[in-house]
Amino acid sequence: MGRLFAISDIHGCFKPFYELVVKEIDLKKEDRLILLGDYIDRGGQSKEVIDFIIDLKNSGFNIKVLTGNHEQMLLDAYHDEMNEYLWFMNSGMTTLVSFGIEDIRELDNKYLNFFSELDYFLESGNHIFVHAGFNDNIPDPFSDRHTMVWECTPVYENPVLRGKTIIHGHRPKTIDHVKRIISKNSKVIPIDTGCVYDKELGYGYLSALEIGTMNLLSVPNELTSGY
Repeated sequence: MGRLFAISDIHGCFKPFYELVVKEIDLKKEDRLILLGDYIDRGGQSKEVIDFIIDLKNSGFNIKVLTGNHEQMLLDAYHDEMNEYLWFMNSGMTTLVSFGIEDIRELDNKYLNFFSELDYFLESGNHIFVHAGFNDNIPDPFSDRHTMVWECTPVYENPVLRGKTIIHGHRPKTIDHVKRIISKNSKVIPIDTGCVYDKELGYGYLSALEIGTMNLLSVPNELTSGY
């Protein structure tokens, strides 16, 4: 039985993503890797991140890819130009530059299909993986896609979620904060350690949580590129 890892909020930071997966984790084909969304925008190498994910999947690695609010904004902008303003406010232009296009409707179908086919959550044993969180106030929290990519909460009371551990990203936290949450056996664990915010104290790391051991593996962001 292989290991299970989760990574969130790569945000175009290709080099730390590559370093984390290939060197720190040393991912094997018998392992499972769940990616929790926000692969694009802010950082300068969104295309490289997406290409690497696609290459891993095509090479036979067990990768499950969920959607984040930035992927949702890209799709919204693609389908209706009235939605471009919100995406551009959230650094969508950096993704266009990375893909070498000026309009999101120029995006190659390979990438459009990638973004369009992403799931919103994944349940594995007693763990639920999601980009942001769940609507705690409706009978079926898995029916509210907006909340799953936009809203976080530290505690859930919904009977559907009771007894589950929710692993999510979306809102960056310092590594020390995440480790404290893990040490308390929290039922809600944030794993976005603000990779793209490398100029802010306590942030600037991309992290992977190994679910079996609850060990947090992290690498610092660097501005160099290539692999």
